[in-house]
Amino acid sequence: MMKTIRLFVLSLLCLAMSLPVNAQEQTAEKKYDIVVARDGSGDFRNIQDAIESIRAFKPGKRTTVFIKKGVYKEKVTVHTWITNVDFIGESRENTIITYDDHANICISGTAMKMGTFRTHTVYVQGNDITFQNLTIENNAEQKGQAVALHVEGDRVAFFNCNILGNQDTIYTGREQTRNYFENCYINGTTDFIFGPSTTWFEACLIHCKRDSYITAASTPEYVKYGYIFNNCKITAEASVSKMYLGRPWRQYGMTLFMHCDMGSFIRPEGWHNWGKTENEQCARYYEFENTGEGAASDKRVFWSKQLSKKEAKEYTLENVMGDWNPQACKIVM
Repeated sequence: MMKTIRLFVLSLLCLAMSLPVNAQEQTAEKKYDIVVARDGSGDFRNIQDAIESIRAFKPGKRTTVFIKKGVYKEKVTVHTWITNVDFIGESRENTIITYDDHANICISGTAMKMGTFRTHTVYVQGNDITFQNLTIENNAEQKGQAVALHVEGDRVAFFNCNILGNQDTIYTGREQTRNYFENCYINGTTDFIFGPSTTWFEACLIHCKRDSYITAASTPEYVKYGYIFNNCKITAEASVSKMYLGRPWRQYGMTLFMHCDMGSFIRPEGWHNWGKTENEQCARYYEFENTGEGAASDKRVFWSKQLSKKEAKEYTLENVMGDWNPQACKIVM
């Protein structure tokens, strides 16, 4: 009996090995609902076409979209009616969604400029969306605001992604929504993480490309949590020497850096009031147990706060995200 089983298993292995490479790939891809490939080997050549094919408000199981390696130059919108979808790239470095709009482009040849909020490369409106193992980029010339990623959906997560841009790279654009970034590389120049959403950054690498400001939170007064960076590393170009952790786009902007490593390029005062002294009465800027030369707290602005261990215990992923566990959304590759 055991001999018969061994022979059967061996015959299956031989059959699998005898399949052409493309047949093996097709077999592996069956675990995905939709495959996107620029070379025409998938269900769609463009990501937006794949999105348009997904059933609106699909109940039950999630839809998985596998995006093969390639450069996808397109503006991508995940509509409000597209929910419960995982976008999985074949390669973080080589699956690239890119576009090059910026705020000062004239629309249809008229004097009307595009403005910040139309410049996105990827715009996520739907809820319960994840992106994993890919790059989202706005590679416009540095002629104004140029959003790579604009998120307005709730419970939107990013794992092992590169988010690349210059001014205004990531816009978390709707209050009372929750976003999560884990093991992501995010770069930019000015206010390159901005908006009103509640967003947790876990073990991310934040890279500063020019002397300016990392964050510009606009957290509403009635929302308790804004931007929280935990176990992140803040790096910079060699030319950068005067970087602020943030400035309040709106008066009650909330940002916390904890357990983060900061280089000497972080300005000693840490935070900026956006030229409005009244912001100093309202902005919620906190730090806890950061390391590196840029973490020195003795010259921080008086209106920021170094949390005590007791105060810091409040800032857990569970407290901040409530009934959503974003880490459970991660797909094991």
